[in-house]
Amino acid sequence: MFQNTKCECGHQNPVGTVLCEACGKPLLEAEVKSDEVLEMRYDGMARRSQRTNPKIIDRIWNFFSSVKIAVYMIVFTLVGSMLGTIYPQESTFLNIDPSVYYKETYGQLGHIYYLLGLSHTYESWWFILLLVLIGASLVICSLDRVLPLYKALNKQKIRKHMQFLTRQRLVYQGSIDEASEDWIKKAVTPLKKKGYRVHTEGTALLAEKQRFSRWGPYVIHIGLIIFLLAVLARGIPGLNLDEHVAFPEGEIKKIPNTSMYLKNEQFNVEFYNEDEVPEQFRNLNKTVPKLFETKVVLYECTADCSDPSKKPQLSEVDRHDVRVNHPLNYNGLKAYQFDYDLTPTIRSVTPDLVNSQTGEKYGAIQIAMVDTQRTFEAGPYSLTVKEKYMDFGLDENGEPKSKSPSPNAPAFLFNIKGPDLPEEGMQYLYFAKQIDKQRFQQDAINKQLNGGEIPLQLEVDSMDKVDIIQSVSYLNIRIDKAMPFVWIGAGIVMLGLVMGFYWHHRRIWIRIDDGQLTLGGHTNKNWFGFRREIAAVLKHMNVEVDEKSLDNGGNQT
Repeated sequence: MFQNTKCECGHQNPVGTVLCEACGKPLLEAEVKSDEVLEMRYDGMARRSQRTNPKIIDRIWNFFSSVKIAVYMIVFTLVGSMLGTIYPQESTFLNIDPSVYYKETYGQLGHIYYLLGLSHTYESWWFILLLVLIGASLVICSLDRVLPLYKALNKQKIRKHMQFLTRQRLVYQGSIDEASEDWIKKAVTPLKKKGYRVHTEGTALLAEKQRFSRWGPYVIHIGLIIFLLAVLARGIPGLNLDEHVAFPEGEIKKIPNTSMYLKNEQFNVEFYNEDEVPEQFRNLNKTVPKLFETKVVLYECTADCSDPSKKPQLSEVDRHDVRVNHPLNYNGLKAYQFDYDLTPTIRSVTPDLVNSQTGEKYGAIQIAMVDTQRTFEAGPYSLTVKEKYMDFGLDENGEPKSKSPSPNAPAFLFNIKGPDLPEEGMQYLYFAKQIDKQRFQQDAINKQLNGGEIPLQLEVDSMDKVDIIQSVSYLNIRIDKAMPFVWIGAGIVMLGLVMGFYWHHRRIWIRIDDGQLTLGGHTNKNWFGFRREIAAVLKHMNVEVDEKSLDNGGNQT
């Protein structure tokens, strides 16, 4: 049904307007007949979410502009955040298989926690979706309200309709003895002393101060939007990195998701002797480190960075002795000392391919534990790595598997082809450590793989052919380019809170008709202080009034 929104003052208002944009007269029939205090949240301006016949876009808009929906989404996000704190998140682990860890550590509840995906709550699609929905709600809520509010405050008329004034929360009506325009002019001075900006139009006056405080909630929204965008941006590769990386001593290793490389040039650790051990550590019955540090060299790749067939060209950019609370810091990349391992591990082994019957050596191959080469040549024979087990073990079905990514018991299954061998080649399982050869019975496994005969085998005849890593330093690598924007967003939120809490938007409308003074006052906070302020201004104008009588249209005392 068509709604006539033209006011008697001649102003044509948009559909949905409650109070005339020009004079403030109530437009809705129910509002016209009512004598209750006016709702002044947006000065009666129409909002898009109040359309009577919304289309599909309007319905989506209405959904996200609803404060109730926003509260629900915030509650769901808070509940999700709480669920993520029940057990440690996967991102806090170092060399731990989460599929096993939760069940072994926390029992069946921990296993269910892992299966539900709560072990990586903050990286999950549903948690990120909730953050996106909250951001969309903040944007649409703000646009739905800030535009009408801006129009209402920007288009304020000085002379307001009588019903607009008498239905304010603070009202005064009384007669004056002097000329109307002279009284209005005299009222300007005390109002300005109170900090008001005063506008006059004949026998009407509008005094206003601290309008900027009305934008406080929307400044908070802007800060929250920047905060949420910064949090979401931390999931973009290159903007955020928080990983624990193992750096074997003497190796150059690529930092994940960057073009940077880091070399553990030397690792040093010092331990307390019995006399030096602090009191709180004396009952631990183990050696306590006094100091451990990693001398690192940071490189940046300058060429051949993404070509696996070529060796990357590196340029040194920084050196630092990384100790606890003394990280390497280079252009936002930080490397913290986290842990260490002094257990010797094999970096590479160089066995010879030997004829089992004659002892003839056909050639040596170098097997690296990390970045293992897939194919080798030893004399007339070719060797291909079919399977690689960094920590050899057997599953419940007796099938070989790798129990962890650490080289605790490295083993390699080769397919060897060449003279005097079957066309499909021979299978050969090789353990890099001598103790593992005996523990897992390497010869028995290979006999079983090849029908009882092992024509060729890999042998190491000297420890000089075993490259051993004496220590491994674990560094926490962090990059967080989005964090400054998180702080900016938080700062803007604080600014909005200060604007809203410490200042209050106050407006006073006055009109004089045939010697009859009518005053209406509105503020968004601290009505008692505002009431006292109006009573003081009227007293300065020789109008004595009990401040309590100003509530709801009280009369002069």
